[in-house]
Amino acid sequence: MAMPEIPKTMRAVVYRGPKDLRLESLPVPRTGPGELLVKVAACGVCPTDIKKIHYGTVPPPRVFGHETAGTIVRVGARVKGWRVGDRVALHHHVPCLKCHACRHRAFAQCAQYKRTGITAGFEPAGGGYAEYVRVMPFVLPGVVKIPARNSFLEGAMLEPVNTVLKAVNRLSLLPGDNVLVAGQGPIGLMFTKLLALRGVRVLATDLFASRLELARRFGAKIVHQAGGSMGETAYEALSDVVDRVTRGRGLDAAVIAVPSDDVVREAQQLLRGGGQVLLFSHTRRGQQTAIDLATVCVDEKDLVGSYSADFLLQREVARLVFSRKLDVRRLITHTFALPQTAAAIALASRPTPESLKIVVRAAD
Repeated sequence: MAMPEIPKTMRAVVYRGPKDLRLESLPVPRTGPGELLVKVAACGVCPTDIKKIHYGTVPPPRVFGHETAGTIVRVGARVKGWRVGDRVALHHHVPCLKCHACRHRAFAQCAQYKRTGITAGFEPAGGGYAEYVRVMPFVLPGVVKIPARNSFLEGAMLEPVNTVLKAVNRLSLLPGDNVLVAGQGPIGLMFTKLLALRGVRVLATDLFASRLELARRFGAKIVHQAGGSMGETAYEALSDVVDRVTRGRGLDAAVIAVPSDDVVREAQQLLRGGGQVLLFSHTRRGQQTAIDLATVCVDEKDLVGSYSADFLLQREVARLVFSRKLDVRRLITHTFALPQTAAAIALASRPTPESLKIVVRAAD
């Protein structure tokens, strides 16, 4: 394959402060002998980046975006196994697998993992909201080739699917168990599908009836519209639904895919003794809430957290996504061109009943 012509400058959306994103011209990143240069095709909008942009939790300037897929346009002399023209999904965090945290499989707590290995310039922050990104040596093990039949959009979904699969693996579940998935946005729908694939009976809740209809197609056995009614049926309290579905036993687990403290407390009450509540959306530091600690101690209702991805799951995630056993195409409702990244962030931060996964497209 002929070497593609690489320009000296590129467009990138630069974070200049809280709620301040600007389309700028930057130098195309220079790469070393152990690195890749990737031309970005698509990058998903992630809530963790939204929080950093809205609340200014990290200093500017940066180029965000870490759910990235594109085409390799330059391969360092020391890089093996990759060629110019390969279509790839990127993975921005890879642990060392040797430290104390890694030996406990707490990969997100590894010092190397906390470093971001992909950048479009400035402090490495993912860089997918740009036309080109530099992929550093320590994250190369997380790069995945996209099969010919699959799209860049599917490739960009590997990272969020990975985070959900990691979280599902933290739950101690048996086939036939009853699990609440609170929130049927794109993350909640992934939970619903992955749990259903394991033979779990999912009770899906959401404010929007349209999302609950999609949850049924993703494998939910029972749906409940929070704060409203379903069709012509009279409103039934969630506690009554759980009591009826579990025959009074209580939930085996609850996944909290919305940042609501009230939902956490309600889920804790609806668990059976020995059940688990998994927090997935409570990522903003400094927030506190009241929990009856006796439910954790005496009733053994575990409160479990899960954050970020596990690159050791990449092969399994790729099989799920690229085989379309988990068909992520149905989750992507809106795509925006790179200059409209701020609009993409705005929609993702205030979703409508019709919006699910939002993706920025830097190129076709």
